[in-house]
Amino acid sequence: MISNKLLLQLEQLLVQIPALWNCRKAVLEMRDFGYPHWKQMEWIGFYFQFLCDNKLAKLGNIPGPKYGKSEFDGFFEVPWDFKAHPIKNAKGVLNKSVIINDRIAIYEAIKQFGAVGLILAIGEAEYNDTDRSFQVWHKELKGGLSNYEEKRLLRDAPSRLRKTFFRLSEIDLILIDDTIVKDLGSFQEGFRNSDGSPRNAKVLLDLTKMKPVKIIKF
Repeated sequence: MISNKLLLQLEQLLVQIPALWNCRKAVLEMRDFGYPHWKQMEWIGFYFQFLCDNKLAKLGNIPGPKYGKSEFDGFFEVPWDFKAHPIKNAKGVLNKSVIINDRIAIYEAIKQFGAVGLILAIGEAEYNDTDRSFQVWHKELKGGLSNYEEKRLLRDAPSRLRKTFFRLSEIDLILIDDTIVKDLGSFQEGFRNSDGSPRNAKVLLDLTKMKPVKIIKF
């Protein structure tokens, strides 16, 4: 589905990614570079995408192809997405699955290119269970509450814990073709957007059942 040359090139570039990610340093790095997603609460995912954008741009196109409203993060022989995945959630429970792209977009991409790829950064995250200083700092840096936070306060919903640190242990390169995707689970099936329009289901990937084509250890 992809060449051995591409696998080698991906490994050579991805191994250069730093293994330790500090919340404040990552946010400032993205902001100073002009990366538009530095204000996002889930910073580790956007930081990994930021790092991949900078490291992998020489291999192909970033972003990748778009199907409807869903866009892949890059294209190197096949469409790829870049995801960061904490091994455990804030309660210490193992995260055995990861939500990836729109199911329809994945089917269309596989139909066109034979497969889609996932570059998955796996590691341990630390959460601000009692110390909310990063949350306060990030809010002040952004210039106040986001629309999401304002709506949360109106709903009187509890504030989610923020990730403050991430230790990268490995990057898995995973390929998904038509023989694999049909057996994968769904997320947001039957959900609707804020305007009431139907939301396409996303693919839920069970990591215990996937065999990466390459594992890069850190």
